[in-house]
Amino acid sequence: MNLLAAAVWIGVIVSTVLLLRGLRASRPPAPAQSERLHDLSEAAFMAGGPGAVVDSALVSLFGDGRLVVGGPGIAQARPGARANDAAERAVLLALRQAPSGWLYQVRYAAMSDPAVQEIGDALAHRGLLSPPDTGRTWRRRGTVQAAVCGLLLVLSLPLTIVSWALAAGPRIPFVVLVFPALLGGIVVGGVAAKRAGRRITPSGQAALGEFRAHYLNDHTPHVQTALFGLRGLRDPFLRQQLVPAARGTRLAAAQSRARTGPHRSRSSSGSGDDVLPVLVWCASSATGTSGCGSSGSGAGCGGGASCSGGGSGCGSSGSGCGGGGGGSSCSSSGSSCSSSSSSCGGSSGSSCSSSS
Repeated sequence: MNLLAAAVWIGVIVSTVLLLRGLRASRPPAPAQSERLHDLSEAAFMAGGPGAVVDSALVSLFGDGRLVVGGPGIAQARPGARANDAAERAVLLALRQAPSGWLYQVRYAAMSDPAVQEIGDALAHRGLLSPPDTGRTWRRRGTVQAAVCGLLLVLSLPLTIVSWALAAGPRIPFVVLVFPALLGGIVVGGVAAKRAGRRITPSGQAALGEFRAHYLNDHTPHVQTALFGLRGLRDPFLRQQLVPAARGTRLAAAQSRARTGPHRSRSSSGSGDDVLPVLVWCASSATGTSGCGSSGSGAGCGGGASCSGGGSGCGSSGSGCGGGGGGSSCSSSGSSCSSSSSSCGGSSGSSCSSSS
């Protein structure tokens, strides 16, 4: 039993060291100098991903009357309504291409718009956010380590009874020998899995905290929505409209997937708001190509791409690249799909994933 206990200790230590080293290597390097957030859209992406960016834009559009409620969960744009930034342009574009005006469809389409997706790419490039799927392997390994150590801890009890029955004299119980190692493996595995799942880097946390402090006394609805997601929205009328829309984003994703056909999907939790804790972020791949959409009028990821966000597709209802209609261009007010060299068309090197 002493040899078995030593093997357990060695296994847990080796697994823990490899897990912590891999986790540390998977995190993006800290920026050479302190980075700051440029605007509310970046703060919203940090706080709640594309959903918070779009929610803030919707609150702003509703707040000054550029959007009006045409029915429960339905929005209409007033004639001549103009956008003040890229996120609002994405919302108005999605609304024009969603004749029904259902807010949940408009929200999902705007979340997938290249102009909104590029916000996350820029933050990741500056080291404030971890790109999608960063740390996914180590999150899984941390979970596996915690589960295996927990199982071994349970199995150590019958082994202790067997060792007592076979032992000729007094001996230290087997469970006592392995308990510290297994407990440590459970704790470290759980903590590592949680840290690997964090989208915001330490530099990003500092930048977001500084930005929130700057707007501490600004209680404008769209500002509070940008900084804290829908939980920061106090207006009861707007909450009545936007909370169901946020919950319906999964339905919009499923509808998009049904229209575009089955594709390989991945999902992971992100830093979304309390209503929809799923972050949909189709980031640029290392080669500079983007997985925001595919050619043609159908939405979704291009060939070989994988999408996520609660099993959602990359595109939106009837959209090409995140909210574009059939035959429409990928850009929104001059923005490209992800990076300067990216294109809307699906490519075998594209990658899409989600985040929380």
